[in-house]
Amino acid sequence: MRREMQRGCSAGVQLTIFPELGLSGYPPEDLLLHRGMRTQVDAALAKLCEASAHNTDSCGIVIGYPEYEGPAGSARIYNAAALIDGGKVLANYRKRALPNYRVFDEKRYFTSGEAASVVQYRGFRVGLLVCEDMWGVEPVQAAKAAGAELLLVINASPYEIHKQRERESVLRERIAEVQLPAAYVNLVGGQDELIFDGNSFAMDAEGGIVMRAPAFSEGLFIVTFERSGGKVIPHAQVQDGLPDVITPELSDEASVYNALVLGVRDYVNKHGFPGVVMGLSGGVDSALTLALAVDALGAERVQAVMMPSPYTSGMSKEDALAQARRLGVSYSEISIEGMFAATRDAHAQEFAGLKPDITEENIQARIRGILLMAISNKTGRMLLTTGNKSEMAVGYATLYGDMAGGFAPIKDCSKLLVYRLSRYRNALEKEGDPFIPLRVIERPPSAELRPDQKDTDSLPPYEVLDPILEAFIEEDLSVDEIVARGFDRAVVGRVLDLVKRSEYKRRQAPPGVRVSR
Repeated sequence: MRREMQRGCSAGVQLTIFPELGLSGYPPEDLLLHRGMRTQVDAALAKLCEASAHNTDSCGIVIGYPEYEGPAGSARIYNAAALIDGGKVLANYRKRALPNYRVFDEKRYFTSGEAASVVQYRGFRVGLLVCEDMWGVEPVQAAKAAGAELLLVINASPYEIHKQRERESVLRERIAEVQLPAAYVNLVGGQDELIFDGNSFAMDAEGGIVMRAPAFSEGLFIVTFERSGGKVIPHAQVQDGLPDVITPELSDEASVYNALVLGVRDYVNKHGFPGVVMGLSGGVDSALTLALAVDALGAERVQAVMMPSPYTSGMSKEDALAQARRLGVSYSEISIEGMFAATRDAHAQEFAGLKPDITEENIQARIRGILLMAISNKTGRMLLTTGNKSEMAVGYATLYGDMAGGFAPIKDCSKLLVYRLSRYRNALEKEGDPFIPLRVIERPPSAELRPDQKDTDSLPPYEVLDPILEAFIEEDLSVDEIVARGFDRAVVGRVLDLVKRSEYKRRQAPPGVRVSR
């Protein structure tokens, strides 16, 4: 952070703005309650003040941090923003609107601030705000009433599809109420399930976008505020090799794909794993996961393993090998036929007189989990799982089998979205074979755990299943409301029953990237 501060100063910037809780990371959760966290935050804040005191370029910073007030064990904690310059904290703002919905749990940890914070800085009256403060009316109007003539808003706003449109729409509403320009600075990076997409931007007092930074990319983006005709006017300049100061919005597929890549990269790297290992089945889910892993980490850090059973088709073997070669990853094939036969023999007495069923299917998946986890243990590579949201929702996955692993990149992507993302990734390749073989995308999906198996043997077609799941999970619609959209009541009832009965599996699933609400 000190390095980034110096970078801004050397570029002639007078004030460098960092995201919400940039000093601790977001969300810090129960780490806030550890005494060591308070000690480290205080020390880091002191270092930043010291660095600003010896800064010959004379520029300040705005930094988000957890502020402790009171003795250890009973201290109040605030989600705060400090403006630091010349070795001192010139202004300190405590977040007033604490979100407590979806992924947010700030009221558990933080105390709400009570007052606006407006500071005279470099000839401007600057109002500080933190994230959720912009989503409500009162904190913004309080800053205006305290004399602010421009707003600086620091954020740790998690990614979800179309979130940027919502952010800009809300900020435009607030600006219309107070007629002040604003700079909105958002965090970039992955933190467990959450992805922070950046997309920082600035608006003028009329709500017009004057700068939008690229999504999923860290950088130094410069906006100049000047006074003209009694108003504060923001201007942006092209920098960092960008073609324009207003980066266009990404398509849904590009947005989600980049979020998944960033999520895999940060989860693996922040945990210190040398790379990843995963099963490659010849199906579209594992094919997309492999492409994501390579884009996130590089081919040299990815190992793919094909584990054919008696029911694995020749097409699956061919397509898995073709993709591994196309991507240049380490690839091996380990047959599970012997282990499968040995396991059935071991259960021969227990299963005597009972017909083969899903038990034998799950045994194959669990053998594969054993093999992959052994490779993970031996090499130190994290095991990626390849299940999608449609499967996770209805329990079409094997506990301790294909659900075993450390991270599940596509667990919040429906099957239909998996197909869209696969086509999107292939479209990026202008030369050579597609990253994901076309047969993998076009063939009917199958777990290949029994002869001639198809997913539709156990589930409705994904064109039916996914809209029902979205209506129930994302929109919270009732059975009657879903049926009113044209779905068969019996099918809806069966799907929702599967969702509810499979909760015990989801409780034991690895974390994965969140891309939906």
